[in-house]
Parts: sequence; C-alpha cells; structure tokens
Amino acid sequence: MLVFCSVWVSFVPAYLSTKGKYTVAVQVFSIFASSAGLLGCIFFPKCYIIILRPDLNTKEHLMIKQDTVPMNDLTIAVLAVLGSLKAKCLLTLKKDEVHPQNYYRPGEFHIGGIVSATKTYFQSLRFNKSPLTQFHGIASTEYWKLLSFLFAIWEINKNPNISFNVTLGYNIYENYFSAQMTSEALLDLLSEGEVNVPNYSCGRQRNTVAVLEEADTDISIQISTILATHKIPQISHSFISQIPSDKTQLPFFYPMLPPEELQYPGMVKLVLHFKWNLLHSFLQTSQFHNNSIDGVYLDESGELVADLDIVNTVIFSNKSVSKVTIGSLERQGSLDFNVIIYNNAAAKMELLNKPLPPSRCVESCPPGFMKVAQEGKPICCYNCRPCTEGSISTLEDADKCTKCPEDQHPNTNRVRCIPKMKSYLSYKENLGIILTAIALFLSLITGFGLGIFIKFMETPIVKANNRGLSYILLVSLLLSILTSFLFIGQPRKITCLLRQTAFSIIFSLAISSILAKTITVVLAFLATKPGNKVQKWLGKSLANSIVLSCSGFQVVICSIWLGTFPPFPDSDMDFQPREIILQCNEGSVTMFYIALGYMGFLSAVCFMVAFLARNLPGAFNEAKLISFSMLVFCSVWVSFVPAYLSTKGKYMVAVQVFSILASSAGLLGCIFSPKCYIIIFRPDLNTKEHLMSK
Repeated sequence: MLVFCSVWVSFVPAYLSTKGKYTVAVQVFSIFASSAGLLGCIFFPKCYIIILRPDLNTKEHLMIKQDTVPMNDLTIAVLAVLGSLKAKCLLTLKKDEVHPQNYYRPGEFHIGGIVSATKTYFQSLRFNKSPLTQFHGIASTEYWKLLSFLFAIWEINKNPNISFNVTLGYNIYENYFSAQMTSEALLDLLSEGEVNVPNYSCGRQRNTVAVLEEADTDISIQISTILATHKIPQISHSFISQIPSDKTQLPFFYPMLPPEELQYPGMVKLVLHFKWNLLHSFLQTSQFHNNSIDGVYLDESGELVADLDIVNTVIFSNKSVSKVTIGSLERQGSLDFNVIIYNNAAAKMELLNKPLPPSRCVESCPPGFMKVAQEGKPICCYNCRPCTEGSISTLEDADKCTKCPEDQHPNTNRVRCIPKMKSYLSYKENLGIILTAIALFLSLITGFGLGIFIKFMETPIVKANNRGLSYILLVSLLLSILTSFLFIGQPRKITCLLRQTAFSIIFSLAISSILAKTITVVLAFLATKPGNKVQKWLGKSLANSIVLSCSGFQVVICSIWLGTFPPFPDSDMDFQPREIILQCNEGSVTMFYIALGYMGFLSAVCFMVAFLARNLPGAFNEAKLISFSMLVFCSVWVSFVPAYLSTKGKYMVAVQVFSILASSAGLLGCIFSPKCYIIIFRPDLNTKEHLMSK
C-alpha cells in the first residue's frame, strides 16, 4: 500500500502539468505501476516459498514464533555469564505469542522466582482468532530485580561455607505484573516438558525447594493457591495488604515482612506531623524501609512486625538518585507508632536543594477565616476567605464559620463572640444630654410665659387674645415639651405605652386651641358688621367645644390604638452588627400614622383659616402670628416624616424629640413672644386705646 499510495500521490501533479496524449500516458503508467506494486509485494514472497522453498511451506514452521523481550547488550552479557535460558525436553505444542521470560540454571536444588520487573501494555483479546497474548508496548524494565536474584545465587554457589558442595540452581520468571502471565509461569515451573502439560515428564524429577516472590497481594495469593497443591514453600519479601492468619488456607506461605497495614498508622502520623494534605506528592517521594533485621520481631500475638525508617528519595535533574533518612517509625503496642523526625532532616534536604515536600497549595487558613475550594484543583488547594459578618472560626483551616448568637457579635479578628452593646437614646450620651437641656430650657421659657400671662391677666393685650385659650395653649405646649422625656432613656413598658399617645393627644389639644383662637378671631370680626347673626355664636362655649371635639377625636384614635395594638418594648439585633437596638415597637404602624395624620389635618385647617384671616383689623388680628406659627409647625412635621423613615434606633427617637421641641418652640416663639415683649418691655403699648387705634 505504501507503493500504491506513492504512485498515485505522484500522479496528481504529473497529470495536472501535462496536456493531450501525455496526460493519458501518465495515467496509464500509474495504473501499470500500482498494479505491479501490489502484485510483487503481496504474492511474490508466497510464490517464492511455494516453488523454491517447499521446506518452509509446513504448518509447524508457520506456528513457531520467538518469545523474547529485547534487552540491552550489557544485560544480555551478564545473564549469559550467570545462566542460560531454560532447555527442556522437545515436546512442542501451539504456543502463545508472549510467554513469561524465563532464566534457568541447572542445579541439584532449584530456587524458583516470580519477578515483576517489566511494565508492559497488553493488547485486548479479540474473538476473531485464538486468544493469543500480545504486547501492545513495553514501558520499562527494572533489571536490578533480576540481576540481584542471580547475583545472590552466584555468591552462594561459589562460597563452600554456605553451599556445602551442593549446587543451587534457579528458575526465574518475569510475569510482567500480570495475573495471566503468573499462572503460565507457575505451570511452566511445575512442568517438566517444553510446554505446560500436567504430569508430563521427560526423565527429570522436580527439585524446586522454594519460590521467592515480591508480587502484589492478589498475585501473591494466586501463587500460594497453586504452590500449596505441590507443597512448595512460598517466601514473600514484599509488603502485601493482608497476610492470612489462617494457615489451613495458605499453609506454605511465609512472609519476610509484616503486612502492608503496618505502614498505615505511621503514614497517618507522618501526614499529621507535617500537616500534609496533598498526599500523592508525599507518596511519590517518601517510603518506609527496614534496612536490617534489628527492628523485625514478633509481637505479643505472634505476628511479624517491624520498626521502619522514613526515607525520602531525591531525584536530580541528571536522573541520579539519593535517599535521605529523615526519621523512623517505632512500634508502640499493636496499633500505634511513635513518629521520630530527625532534627537534621530539614537541613539535609536543604543541602540537596530539595526541601521536604509541603504537599499543599496554600498556607493554613488562620482562625477567623474559612476554606473555599479552588475550582478545578485538588481539595487541598483552597482560598482563605474571612468569615462573614456575624460569624467566627476558632480553628485553623475551618471548613465553615460558626454564626454568633443573636445577642453577640464577633471581635475584630472574628475568633470570639462578645456581647453586643445595648443602644438607645440615653441621658448619659451627648445627644441625649443636648436634647434634655433644650427640653428643660423650653420648659422654663414656657413656664415663664405662662406666669407672665397669669400675672398680667387683666391687661388689654391678654384679654384681647382670649386668655382662656392662651392658658390652654401654654399648658399644652409645656406638656408637649415634657413628653420628650418619655422618649429619652431605656424603653420600658409604661414609657412605650404613653409616649406616642400622650404626644398625639397633647399636641392635638394645642392645635385645637390655636384653631379655636383663629375661628374666634374670624367670628369676632364678622360680628361687628351690622345685621350679622354670628354674634350669638361668640363665647366660651364655642371655643371650648372646638377644643374638646378636636382633641377628643384624637383621644378616640389613641384609645383604639392602645386597645388593639398597644406599643411595647422591643429589640432589634440585626440592624447593627455590634449593637442591640432597644426601642419601642409601635404595635401598629398604621395607627401611628393615623394619629400623626390627624394632627397634620388639624394643622392644615388651622393654617388655612389663619391665612384667610390675616388681613383682619389689627385690634382683633392674631391670625398673622398664628399663620406664621402654623407654617413653622407644618414645615417641621413634613420634614419629620422622611427623616424618621430613613433612620433607625436612637437616631429615629432623636428625630422625633427634635421635631417635638422645634414645633413647640415655633408655636411658643411666634404666638407668645411678641405679647410677652410688649407686656414686659413696652407696657405703653399694652393699653386699650392703642389696641383700638389700629
């Protein structure tokens, strides 16, 4: 096919570069050349054998294949000196394409050996022909396993003090780490002919005294099962995962090393000592060895145990190898080891520029952090993320953080939960002190104004402005200012019940009295017109009715509020991470805004009436002062709503206290300060003649 493809690949450019008859000639030549190539390559060798070499045209010749593994020249020379391939009786059957590599030397007694030295890849079995074992490729061969075996027997044979004139032979098989090859090697070891035929003998008696092997557990048990039938001792010189203690099953199995499980506690101790996570790095470079029989002994149960050295294998860039002993595992009891790491182990590795493997991608996450796995990387590769707000971790490499109780918060390092501070508008903090001082000052001013109006109650300016309503307004303003003290301090049940309802009722009383004063002024002016019947409405009864009805409706609202959804002390542990906000829960936000909205309604009505009456004659006119005071009042409480909704905790309370004090001060200053000024500093204006002259 190589010839065929070459011809037709060459045909394409030749065909495209010619014209006419030469194009046809190129194609004809390609047909002849490719046909001749197929004919010569496929059929010529066969015809040659049929005609000229009929001796090769036999079934026996076609079935004979060589079963050798390629070796370098040095290895072949050494094996030629130490022994030769096994020669047996000439009985031939159909053979596999691959057999266990066999090294044989005759002797009076034989030591058998199953060695796993060559790593190979076997082709998968096909069902269109006989199941022959075939190599797919050879990875590597560890010849030292074979050579050490042969060298040991050679040394024994040449030392008369050991061999006592008895020649020790060997029969060694390479099993390619394969269970199938192991079975074939054992059958060949136990057979006397050229092929593995049970009970076939060609005059020579079997004289195998023992079989040495270092196979894995499953293959080692497989060997024991076959050798036990012939009562041949099996000597294992490798760590296997489990040594059967029941000698009735494997009576001829003799381990030279303790079971593989002996290493596991030591591995765990070693991993914990170095805080390793990525174990494959450790296992690739560190091994356990026992270099003598000093640390091999029987435990209290008669089981074979051993103390082990911890050896780190260092491979340099030039492929040279150095083994450094960095510690040991000494047996303590039946299930425990004492790990000893030599003090100079790290120094030794540093000298070789090969520090001990850290076997982790990152440093440990300190307390206060948690591990977050890195996507697509081993589990030991992670990022350290600080614990989220409200949680802590007290251990290194914590998988998750622990949430603090609701009444506690993490410290700065997030390694400990500490109690949250209680937060409320206190008399001891600056904000509370300032508001308290303002409230006391306004209370004194209001009390002073009330005292002036009582002392000068018979003066024209006090009489002209409806002194009864003025007294009600001054007292309600004083009480309104004092209600601010219900908002300052730690919320309690009684203060939570009283503060909003008392504030709403008292302020409604103050606004109702202002509304009554404004309506009275308007009616008094109308009564001066001839023929007007409004005069019959004038009197204390009208003013009292307005005050009682308007403030009474607020009393009804607050009574429903207290009867259905009364306010109560509450705490908010979530708004501030380090604080517990102590507050009054209003019970029903709807009722709170209904009460506040009713006050706004009274204020709006009062402002409109006063604004419309602002141009009345001056002798009766208090409407200008009332309209301006209500403008200040409404401005304060309109600004209160967004400020109240945008704050939380003690600042929300401070906003409401400030609104109470500011609106009270506005009413007090706009309505009563001009009158008090005239009474005290301008008594010449506090006469009936002056008031009537306007």
